[in-house]
Amino acid sequence: MILNVSGRTDIVAFYTEWFMNRYKAGFVDVRNPFNPKLVSRIKFENVDLIMFCTKNPSPIKKYLKEIKKPILFHITLTPYKKDIEPNVKDKKEVIENIKEISKIIGIDNVFVRYDPIFISKKYNIEYHKKAFQKMCSLLNGYVNKIIVSFIDDYKNVRKNLKEINYVEFTEEIYKELGTSFSQIAKTYNMTVQTCFEENNLCEYGFIKGECLSHELAYILTGKKYKNWKARKCSCVEMVDIGVYNSCKHFCKYCYANYDEDLVNDNFKNHNPSSSLLIGELTDEDIIKERVK
Repeated sequence: MILNVSGRTDIVAFYTEWFMNRYKAGFVDVRNPFNPKLVSRIKFENVDLIMFCTKNPSPIKKYLKEIKKPILFHITLTPYKKDIEPNVKDKKEVIENIKEISKIIGIDNVFVRYDPIFISKKYNIEYHKKAFQKMCSLLNGYVNKIIVSFIDDYKNVRKNLKEINYVEFTEEIYKELGTSFSQIAKTYNMTVQTCFEENNLCEYGFIKGECLSHELAYILTGKKYKNWKARKCSCVEMVDIGVYNSCKHFCKYCYANYDEDLVNDNFKNHNPSSSLLIGELTDEDIIKERVK
């Protein structure tokens, strides 16, 4: 089993203490987001690999050597300001953390996500090209894989359309970004790819790849996995232990948050000692052990 920690919220940034408590306890409980009374119990003895997805890897750095499992990091590093990412850490600090983590777990196990891209009057094509070039230059020798994605039509994004003020993508925009990004990445000995995008930009120099390929999963675990049924991509199957509406970054393009009041309520309902990320188990819960 591969744990995704997490596509539903930023566990590393806001809930590292809880995660390490669960790791030391040997198991974690996860509510089914579509049927909350169903709880999956995941024992870490059945976990082959942990993939951390975060905008702020700092809280977990000191614990990495305690985790006796293969580790991957997907660290999101975007060029937006506080108008779009109100609570994201200073990007200079994030870059320094990426460098440190690369030294600990190895360059091949660190992916940077320039994710998502949107174009507006403020964040125009030239802005993105300059930001991408600066990012690659600062991470040269510490990262060799970058994943790019484009803004999606999620509920929260629709709510923030006026604030984001984004421009619809055209083939000309895809071409200019794809060509320039691939050339910049190559200059700094990096590859750039998309995953699960209609426009994979391979015709402009991007490589074809996945967030977590079957090949990389096999290299790290020695095991073969099914395709991830939750997504129509070629990534290996992963188990997400996060909870929607619990991330305090409050990014305007977020797909996992759609109710800020609920985010604040959930954050207050978090207990680092609970087996669940948000709330506690009840007598009505049905707990089933998940082994794969």
